[in-house]
Amino acid sequence: MTVIDIPPAPGPIEPSLRIVSTRVYRGPNVWSYDPAIHLVVDLGVLEYYPTHAIPGFADRLVELFPGLQHHSCSRGKEGGFVERLHEGTWLGHVAEHLALQLQQEAGHDVRRGKTRGVKGEEGRYNVVYAYLEESVGIAAGQLAVRIVNHVVHPEDGFDVEAALETFHALVQRRAFGPSTQAIIDEAVSRDIPWTRLNGASLVQLGQGVHAQRIRATMTSRTSALAVDIACDKSLTLDLLGSAGLPVPKSEVVRTREGAIQAAREIGFPVVVKPLDGNHGRGVCLDLTDDEAVSEAYDIAMAQSRRGVLQVESFVTGKDYRCLIIDGRMAAIAERVPAHVVGDGEHTVDELIELTNADPRRGYGHEKVLTKIKVDDAARDLVADQGYAMDAVVPEGETVKLALTGNMSTGGISIDRTMDAHPDNVEIAEEAARLIGLDVAGIDFICPDITVPVRETGGAICEVNAAPGFRMHTHPTVGEPQFIAKPVVDLLFPPGSPSRVPIVAVTGTNGKTTTSRMLAHIMKGLGKKVGMTSTDGIVIDERLLITRDASGPKSAKMVLQNPRVDFAVLEVARGGILREGLGYDRNDIAVVTNIQSDHLGMRGINSLEDLANVKQVIVEAVPRDGFAVLNADDEYVRRMRRVCRGTIVWFSMEAPGSRVRQFIDERCVRGDRAVVLEPTDKGEMIVLKQGRRSMQLAWTHLLPSTFSGAARMNVANALAAAGAAFAAGAPLHDIRQGLRTFTTSYYLSPGRLNRIEVDHAEVFVDYCHNPAGLQLLGEFVDRYVAGKNKSTRVQRTVVVGAAGDRRDQDIREMGELAAKWFDHVIIREDDNLRRRAPGVTAALVAEGAQQAIDSGEARAASVETVLDELEATQVAIDSARAGDLVVICADKHARVMAALEDLTHLATPGAHADEAAHPGDPDFSRDAVFESPEDDVIDELLPSS
Repeated sequence: MTVIDIPPAPGPIEPSLRIVSTRVYRGPNVWSYDPAIHLVVDLGVLEYYPTHAIPGFADRLVELFPGLQHHSCSRGKEGGFVERLHEGTWLGHVAEHLALQLQQEAGHDVRRGKTRGVKGEEGRYNVVYAYLEESVGIAAGQLAVRIVNHVVHPEDGFDVEAALETFHALVQRRAFGPSTQAIIDEAVSRDIPWTRLNGASLVQLGQGVHAQRIRATMTSRTSALAVDIACDKSLTLDLLGSAGLPVPKSEVVRTREGAIQAAREIGFPVVVKPLDGNHGRGVCLDLTDDEAVSEAYDIAMAQSRRGVLQVESFVTGKDYRCLIIDGRMAAIAERVPAHVVGDGEHTVDELIELTNADPRRGYGHEKVLTKIKVDDAARDLVADQGYAMDAVVPEGETVKLALTGNMSTGGISIDRTMDAHPDNVEIAEEAARLIGLDVAGIDFICPDITVPVRETGGAICEVNAAPGFRMHTHPTVGEPQFIAKPVVDLLFPPGSPSRVPIVAVTGTNGKTTTSRMLAHIMKGLGKKVGMTSTDGIVIDERLLITRDASGPKSAKMVLQNPRVDFAVLEVARGGILREGLGYDRNDIAVVTNIQSDHLGMRGINSLEDLANVKQVIVEAVPRDGFAVLNADDEYVRRMRRVCRGTIVWFSMEAPGSRVRQFIDERCVRGDRAVVLEPTDKGEMIVLKQGRRSMQLAWTHLLPSTFSGAARMNVANALAAAGAAFAAGAPLHDIRQGLRTFTTSYYLSPGRLNRIEVDHAEVFVDYCHNPAGLQLLGEFVDRYVAGKNKSTRVQRTVVVGAAGDRRDQDIREMGELAAKWFDHVIIREDDNLRRRAPGVTAALVAEGAQQAIDSGEARAASVETVLDELEATQVAIDSARAGDLVVICADKHARVMAALEDLTHLATPGAHADEAAHPGDPDFSRDAVFESPEDDVIDELLPSS
C-alpha cells in the first residue's frame, strides 16, 4: 500500500471544506459525455490533511455509508475507493464519491465522477459527478460536503439521519410516478430523447416535428373529448349500454332525496359515487337501505367537484382493471382492497403500521404501493367486522380497511393478464373504442375474469382516462407486464423517427455565417430549419427571439418547436463552459477554426484550452455521424482523434501542399473532403469522396464571396457545403443554396453587409477579434484591387474591442486596423465589461500608434470617438465618392438605422433592434403613409 506524503500543515484539523461555485451541465461537456454537476470546492486547511492523516476518518465514513465499499474508483475493482481512503486521498475526492453514493441510495443509478485540481489555485478542486435529476444532484453535492465536514469534526446539532430523510423527501418530490417512469425507461431503451417540461409529469418525447408529449399516461394523441366523456360516469355508462355492453343500472342525482329515490327505483343494494370522481374517492358500496344511502350522500358529495352524484346498482364480484392501449388489451390486474391479515399478536393499528413500513409503499403515487390511510370510513368498516382498532386479530384472519380496490387507497394487485377469457377481453377493448381513448383503464366487476361475464353476471362500472400503470408494472402478486412498450409504439410506431438531424457549428470566426449558409441550403430542400446564432433564434427563416442564442437553452427551444425538422445550432465557447450542450448528441459537427479570442477567461488561457472546449461537439458525434473539420487549422485537425464518426475535411490550401496530401491520404481511408481546385478560369469548389471528385461551384460566382475577394466566406462556403453533403443534400441543391446566399441584411445581418452612402461604399460587419480583423483587412485589399480604379481609394475603419479581452488582444486590434486602413476611428462598446470608459479605446489607440511608429502601418490618422453612432457619422463625413468605409459594429441594427438617416432611403435592418418586437427587418413603427386628397382620388376614378 502506497501512502501519500504531505507537507506540514499550517494549522490544526478543522472542517473547512466548502463549495465555491456550482455548475450544472445538462448535456455533453468538457468533463463528461453525460449530464454532470460541477462543484469547485475549497479544502482550506484540509488541503494538508488527506484522509489517512485524519484519525478514524475512513472507518467513520464507511460505517455511515457501507455502500462506499462497492466503489471501485481508479483501481478498477470493488473496494478500490476504500483502499484510497486508507492510503490517503483529498477530501474533494471523498465528496465526489459520497455525492454519488447518496444518489445511489435514493434509487438513482449514477456511477461516474472525477476530481481534478484547479489550475494555479492550491487547495481548490473541480468535483464532477453524474446526476439524473438536477435538484437532487445539487442537493447530493451540498449534503456530501456537509457530511464530510461532520466526519472530520462533528457539527453541533447536525443529525445525519434527519438530513438523509430530508434529502430522500426531496428525491421523492422530484421523482416521476411509476407510470411516467415506465414510459420514459422504454423511450430511453429505444434511443428516444426526452425532456421534462415542468416540475410534474409533463414530458416531451422526441424532437422537433417528431415530438410527442405525455402527462403520466395521457398522450399527445389522447382525445380531449374522450377524456370529457370518461369523466362523466353517467354518460359513459349510457354510451356503453347503448352499444350492448354490460353496465349497471344508474341514475344521476343532485340531492339527498333524489339519491334515496334513485336507490329505491334501481333496487338495493346500490353504489353511490361522485359523477366526476377518481381514484375511488367518495365511492360507497353495498348500500342496503335509505339510511346508508343518506350517509353515503355526504361522503360522495364531499369528493364531487360539480355537486353531482351517481347512484348505480351494486354488482357483486371481484374488481378487475383492464388496461387497453391503442384498442388492444395490454394487461389485466385484480385489485384487492386495502386489508391486513392477523398474526395473533398485533392489533389492527399495529398491523397497519407494519404494512405501511413496506418500503414499496409511499404517499400518493410516488411508489408502487400506497400507504394505507386510516380514516373514519376505515374505522367504521373495521367495527362492522367486529374489531376495534386496538384489538388483536387472530392469526390468518383478514380485516378489510376499504371496500374499493383502488391502489390509491392502499389496495394491492394480482396480475391476471394471461387468465382473462377472450370474450371479456373483447368487451373491454370495445368499451375503450366506444369512448375513444387511446389509453384506457376499464373497471370490470365480475365473479371470475376467466369466465364470460355474460354468463356469470358482471358489468363495466367505469372507464378511466390516464389509468395508472403501477398495478401492472409492479403487481403485488404475479408477473410484471411491460405495458410501456405499446404506449411508445402508439406514439412512435416501429421504424418512425424520433429525432431531427442536428448540425452543431462552432469555431472562433465564421460560425454564424456558416450556420446561415447551411440553413439556407436546407431551406431550399424544403426543410423547416430551426437555427440558433449569436443574433437570435430563427425558425423557418422567421426571427423569433433577438439575443445571443448560441447557448444550450436556445438549442432546447429549437428542439422543442413542433415545426422544426432540421436543426442548425451555433455553439459558443461560453455555453459549453456554462451548461454543456443542450442535447445528447449532434449528427454533424462543424468546426471552422481555433484562433485567439476569449483567452484568459474562465480558465481558458491557451489555444489548446480553447480547442478542448470546442471539440465537445466533435465528441458528441455518433458512429453514424460526421465531423466537418478545417484541415488548415492545426488545432482543429487534431480533433479527428476524438471523433467516432466520418470526417469531412475542408481546406483552402492549394493542391500539392502538405495539408492537401494529408487530405488525399485520409480520403483513401474513407474520409470526405471539400477543397479548392485552381484553374485558368478561377477556383472550383470540389467535393471528394474516396477517389471520386465532384465539381460544385466557382468561388468567384458565389455572391457572398464578392468575386472571390472575401476569402473568409469562401472558407465558410466550404464548411457549409461539407455539412450539407454529410446531411445527404443533393449536389444541385447545395450549388443552388450557395449561389443564392448573399451577405445582404436579410440573409446575413451584421456580416459584411454592403450599402452605398453618398457614392461611398460602406461595409457593416460584426468583427470583434484580431483574427477576424486580419481577414477583413485582406478582403478590403482584394476588393479594392479588383475595382481597377485609377484614383486612390481611401479606406476608413471604425473599430472597437470587447473590454473583457486581454490587453495584448485589444492592442492587436489597433495594430491591424492601422495596418490595413488609412483612417482609423476608435469607438467603444456599450457594455464596457468592467473597464472604465475610455480604457479599452486607449489600448486600441496604443496598438495603432505602435504600428504607425514601426513604419509597418498604412494609417495616416487615428482618432477616438467613443460613441458608436458618432464614430459612424465621422467616418461617413470623411469619405469621398468612391472611398470605402468599414464599420466593425457592436450593435449593427443601430448602425444600419444611422445609415438610413444619412441616405434618407430605407435600409435593411434599420429597425431590427426593436428587440421586444422581433420581426421583418424592413418593418418600421414610425413610418407614416399619407393618403391622397379626396380631389385626387376623384380625378383617378372614372366618371359615371
